[in-house]
Amino acid sequence: MTDDLELTPDPNDPNADWYAPKEADPRAFTRVAVLGAGTMGHGIAQVCAMAGYGVRLYDVDLVSVEMGMERIRKNLDKGVKLGKVAPAVRETTLAGLSTTTDLGEALSGAGLVVEAAPEKLEIKKEIFFRVEEKVGDDTILATNTSSISIDSIASVLERPGRFLGLHFFNPVFIMELVEVVVGEATSQETLDVAAKFVTRLDKEPVVVRDTPGFASSRLGVALGLEAMRMLEANVATVKDIDRAMELGYRHPMGPLKLTDLVGLDVRLGIAEYLFSELGSEVFRPPEILRRMVAEGKTGKKSGVGFYDWREVGDR
Repeated sequence: MTDDLELTPDPNDPNADWYAPKEADPRAFTRVAVLGAGTMGHGIAQVCAMAGYGVRLYDVDLVSVEMGMERIRKNLDKGVKLGKVAPAVRETTLAGLSTTTDLGEALSGAGLVVEAAPEKLEIKKEIFFRVEEKVGDDTILATNTSSISIDSIASVLERPGRFLGLHFFNPVFIMELVEVVVGEATSQETLDVAAKFVTRLDKEPVVVRDTPGFASSRLGVALGLEAMRMLEANVATVKDIDRAMELGYRHPMGPLKLTDLVGLDVRLGIAEYLFSELGSEVFRPPEILRRMVAEGKTGKKSGVGFYDWREVGDR
């Protein structure tokens, strides 16, 4: 990565928009491969297709990719019903999407590969080791990890300069932020193309260096874990803790409901990683989190978390 990269440019500097593309044209590639059709992967595939990219959505089994596509259809249908998605956009989006369980087919012709596999370092390293063997030299490789070190994942790559993090937020089709995470080897050209790609998705790139938890996960997890400790100590109810942050701090969603949406198991994994890397008691997972995960109460995806989603549904 170039030494003159500035993460906090002067807003009055006419050259402050340093992440805009200089030579590379992100539309030089027209196809995106998304690896993983789960909570994040299907959302990433949807917004890429809505932006006009041809998208292949990959997962290891047919059931997973079919479930991912069903979620995309449900999102689009709901958007049409609410008047937020034009019927024609729904049709073009679905027309731009295809699914596969064959990794080689998923990667064929892709100018960008976005991995959205489970938050396990070894899984991600294995994926990118296999991916690099199958893609062209100009293909950009990105991980959607919310906390794992970019440099650790890139250690298996022969050309780490084309690798970075694209941390999307859930639900992907609604949330405007994408953290663009640059590693030690990430090239300026890769950053330029990735940031412009994010803006084409009608989202805003925030560029951060590769540190444990990046920016958003580190702050968000700390808030969520403290809310759990407050619940353990009977400071307030689940709903009142969430409403306090929604009304008092203008958060669109309280930390406990957000944990349900992200997945308690996912949040536990991130907390354990941050605790091991940073050594701060702030990130030590509370007992209530460990217990609920052990009981299978992982949030919205299981039907029960801090809220009973079998009752509240999509509200």
